Amino acid sequence: MSDDNSSIKKLLEEMIKLQEEKVLKIARDLIPHLTSEDIRNPQDFPVLYNNINFNFEDGILTGYLSIKTALNQLN
Repeated sequence: MSDDNSSIKKLLEEMIKLQEEKVLKIARDLIPHLTSEDIRNPQDFPVLYNNINFNFEDGILTGYLSIKTALNQLN
């Protein structure tokens, strides 16, 4: 099972990285100067906060991060 967990965690890390890149790209298409830190607080940027596409993709990222947290609790 440990090898399975390792494979799952590796895949999940890759999914998180790709989703973070996707979310940042969407954010920068709306506001070009944003950093990855900026998008952690989208409420500070009304254009982001009110963008359906950004919120959808950010929600997927949040889900992935929740899975990562849950898997880490199993160890």
